[in-house]
Amino acid sequence: MRRGPAFAVAGVALLAACGRAAAPERRAAPGARPWILLVTLDTTRADAIGPEAVGVETAAFSALAARGRRFRQAYATAPETLPSHCSLHTGLYPAGHGVHENARTLSSTHPVLAERLKQAGYRTEAVVSTFVLARRFGLARGFDAYDDEQPAGRAERTARETTDRALPRLGGAGPEPLFLWVHYFDPHAPYTPPEPFASRYAAAPYRGEVAAMDEELGRLVAAFERQAGGAAAIVIAADHGEGLGDHGESQHGNLLYQSTMRVPLLLVGPGVAPGVSDTPVSSRRVFHTILDWAGLGEEGSLRGPVTEVVLGEAMKPFLSYGWQPQVLAVDGRHKAIQAGRLELYDVVADPAETRDLAAAAAPSREVRNALREYPVPSLAATPAPEALGEPERRQMASLGYVSAGAAPVVRKDAPRPVDMAGLFDLLEKASGLFVREEYARVIPLLEAILARDPRNLDAALRLATAHSSLGHDAKAQAAFDRARQIAPASADVRAYLALHYARGRHWERAVPLLERIVAETPDRLPPLEALAVIRQRQGRIAEAVALRLRIHALRTPSAPELMQLGRLAMAALQTDVAIDAFESARRLQGTAFQQDLELGVVYLSARRFEDARAALDRVPPAHPEYPMALFKRAQVSVLLNEPDRVARIEAARQRADATTRALIEDERLFQGARTP
Repeated sequence: MRRGPAFAVAGVALLAACGRAAAPERRAAPGARPWILLVTLDTTRADAIGPEAVGVETAAFSALAARGRRFRQAYATAPETLPSHCSLHTGLYPAGHGVHENARTLSSTHPVLAERLKQAGYRTEAVVSTFVLARRFGLARGFDAYDDEQPAGRAERTARETTDRALPRLGGAGPEPLFLWVHYFDPHAPYTPPEPFASRYAAAPYRGEVAAMDEELGRLVAAFERQAGGAAAIVIAADHGEGLGDHGESQHGNLLYQSTMRVPLLLVGPGVAPGVSDTPVSSRRVFHTILDWAGLGEEGSLRGPVTEVVLGEAMKPFLSYGWQPQVLAVDGRHKAIQAGRLELYDVVADPAETRDLAAAAAPSREVRNALREYPVPSLAATPAPEALGEPERRQMASLGYVSAGAAPVVRKDAPRPVDMAGLFDLLEKASGLFVREEYARVIPLLEAILARDPRNLDAALRLATAHSSLGHDAKAQAAFDRARQIAPASADVRAYLALHYARGRHWERAVPLLERIVAETPDRLPPLEALAVIRQRQGRIAEAVALRLRIHALRTPSAPELMQLGRLAMAALQTDVAIDAFESARRLQGTAFQQDLELGVVYLSARRFEDARAALDRVPPAHPEYPMALFKRAQVSVLLNEPDRVARIEAARQRADATTRALIEDERLFQGARTP
């Protein structure tokens, strides 16, 4: 398999095939176009839903399958939520759209399904159930409404909550047809099905969550078909499955076996003959099928015959730890996995993939070519994870999704991910503890990881950071020395070492390191944040403000961060910046906003007297600096020539403290104030 710059050469034929849907558009008459419902089921195994489900009843899906076409050999493009959904919405493999992991952003250069349908006259609506698919990651383009709001303190919605939010979108329609995408997240770990499913599936809570989701699927589909009348088209597809211990993987994201890559896929609608297809198909063809229903081109649609080598990838272990990259190719009943060496399975006779046939048989030439030409992302060129604030990082961690903090080193002896399956759960647990800053608990886990995988740069740097955060300077330095031995030229090692110095008593040592890192990688958040703190500590306030503005341009700031920027900007006499920061914080916090005094002061400085009056009037008497609020309010009263200006000056004088008493006596505005 080819890497890095070879992408441009080896991937040309593959990416051209990925983009077949760009053929000239064929539009049907508006009256012939159906309403279209796309339902994506997160983390749903093919053997956990429908007529062939094992150990669970899913009546809604099975009823739909009885009148639609079910694809028994459908494959996800990747075993992670965001990359797989990017394929569903672009028709491209991850090698084509460039999103190989969660917390990346789909480039705007790739048209998405909703954009095409919106241009064709569809009303477009989406309701998604997890932060992993938040609009910031690029899938909201083209939607009239994209509901990604999550309940307070949670990173996901239940299936019932999602259905409740989706149903109102079926009403109030105009003459245009509707495209509605609804995403259910429930089968995702941790498995906590609601009653009665919790009791019914007490020994199998994963399947209990699938059953609960299926009930909501039935409620959604029934309402959709009632509202659509006779013109309804429905696609139901999972983004990936769940390991549940198969091949040593309890969840998903690391391996390419059937448990995580074979998914349920069902079509119901015009031009779809009921039945079951055993032809291998890729879930990316959902994109082409929906365009076909909308009259925008037939090529690649699952309504017609599609015969091709089906591909997929699992790049998380490669991009996070430097292990072998993994690509699969399915042709007929045979499935090949390339991951350091070739594996070959007959997935019809051996669906559990227990008998590797590679020693006795060879895959077809088409499969060999597809595996050879599939572009593997370059470790050096792979984009960094989307810039996330602390709350968002914790949300991702709560879902078991934490990207590595450092680019791994390329190693000739890189382990095969399946051979490292015993580390998967340990890595996920350690990542979650690290993000939650539970450093004492994560240290023994990181040491165990390094004992098994000594060249895991991410684990070495996280170990160093954990010791640094706990004040274990000697152990932190030893861990940094180990990281330098693993990757002597790594910019990540320099960055983590700089952050170590920045949080300690020798913070001056961090300055040249941070300055170099920020110059070399201006979009890297942790060094920017550390340098902003140091500039503030140095009294270089204007530079601290400039750095904070750069940080906020890279990720959405929280209300406390905006208030911190506002106070810094006040100190730097940057009134406009301070006003923007405080106003943004107030919009976020609403009635909980407590910086009206500061906002009133900067409004006054900007000579926005009426805005200053409104802000200062909101300062409550219990505020610890209420005397200052009264003083400033009296100034505004004089400048606005209010009738009660003298009374306000007297009120400020009566409630004065040591600070404001002298200010009142010296204020020239007050000396000439008279009653009208």
